[in-house]
Amino acid sequence: MAPERSLLERRLVIVTGKGGTGKTSVVAALALAAARRGRRVCVIEMGLDEQVPALFDASGPPAGYAGREIHPGVTALRIEPYAALGEYLGLQLGGQRLVDMALRNKAFHQLMDAAPGWRELITLGKVWHLEQMRDEAGKPRWDLLLVDAPATGHGLTFLDVPRVAVAAVRVGPLRRHSGWVEEMIQDTRGTLLLPVALAEELPARETAELVERVRNEVGVAVDRVVVNAVAPEPFPADLPDLDTRLGRLAPDALGPQLPSPAVMAACASHLRQRRALNLQHLEAIAAETGLPTVALPLVPDGVRDLAGLERLADALVDDAP
Repeated sequence: MAPERSLLERRLVIVTGKGGTGKTSVVAALALAAARRGRRVCVIEMGLDEQVPALFDASGPPAGYAGREIHPGVTALRIEPYAALGEYLGLQLGGQRLVDMALRNKAFHQLMDAAPGWRELITLGKVWHLEQMRDEAGKPRWDLLLVDAPATGHGLTFLDVPRVAVAAVRVGPLRRHSGWVEEMIQDTRGTLLLPVALAEELPARETAELVERVRNEVGVAVDRVVVNAVAPEPFPADLPDLDTRLGRLAPDALGPQLPSPAVMAACASHLRQRRALNLQHLEAIAAETGLPTVALPLVPDGVRDLAGLERLADALVDDAP
């Protein structure tokens, strides 16, 4: 079963997953794949540290809140909540001087730090603003926006904040603007939540729970699960029982330069079992979520640069025009 639509047909893809599943690598690889197909891409990070720019060019400067092009067709930026708040208040109040004074005030920061939900709301508001931006010809500034969202648990709370704000605030600019953000999140044609998992027992279970909560609580579209770091088939097609054959060799059959056949057979058997276990969990994720899975290959040395991203990019949008 394959997803009905390519990821590149969306305007906004929000990538989430438990820490350690490789969601940032998936964001960067998807950006690379989209740019190679002629899309203009904006990658949005929300963590304390930038990670995506270094995957494209480790020697380049930070993208920061203003953003910069990190690869042809790919712009990256990191949303800092107080910077976004300052920009929003400046637009609403028609001036920046008083806003800058407030943002430098320690008491103001203490008040804001005690207020729940504002970081999530102002961050999503900035995403909405980026989605609304147009170029000189009146076309969207970016064809695809990719959000490296908070990890699974906090990610759902993050996405639900606009709905809570709309329910709590009845009138005024905050109500109106929160409504716009909620509409963006719940636009099932334009916006997609993309969970990233590993083909292991705990991540598989947590991903099934995530998809159920998304369907019941948030209202954002989800149509596939990316399963990262899937072990490859360890043996050639014409030697599917290589570990068994190695185990049958005489102790000295491989010569003194190699480990004994028994050791080689044990290593080969481990690789075969790991592959089988990964496939088992892939099937479990598909069955428990009712969604197609997109399996990404294991990159033995990790995804650290452009070469690593290339290993993942085409698998994410293999059917894209």
